[in-house]
Amino acid sequence: MPIVALEDLPDGPLIALDPGTKTIGVAACGASRGLATPVETIRRTKFTADAERIFHLMDEREAAGLIMGLPVNMDGSEGPRAQSAKAMARNLLRLRDIPLVFQDERLSTFEAEEKLISAGVRRDKRREIIDAHAAANILQSALDRLAQTGG
Repeated sequence: MPIVALEDLPDGPLIALDPGTKTIGVAACGASRGLATPVETIRRTKFTADAERIFHLMDEREAAGLIMGLPVNMDGSEGPRAQSAKAMARNLLRLRDIPLVFQDERLSTFEAEEKLISAGVRRDKRREIIDAHAAANILQSALDRLAQTGG
């Protein structure tokens, strides 16, 4: 299945990715799609190893689809980071036929950091978990959009 519209995702749990240059934040939600939770941060190595880990997490949670954070610029244009995320999505789709949706991820890391600071998480610990929390923000944004459209 190719890139689809958010409302065309099949029912079931979802996985979200916050793709960075050094790490990939991962978050998930259950079948009810009520709340996004951080899962882990994958340290990027080789694409095949990264993809294996992503697919393992999807299989473990019986995920029906994948939400990929798309790092667009504040003005809405797409730069090199967005192109990199799209390339990663294309490569994942070559390995597995899964429904995939792009979600604007502007400010997701900033918001995650603000929440972690408010919660009193130390700076060194924040660095370890920030990407998974950013992925949770990306997924929650998608879930909120789905709820608004009645999907």
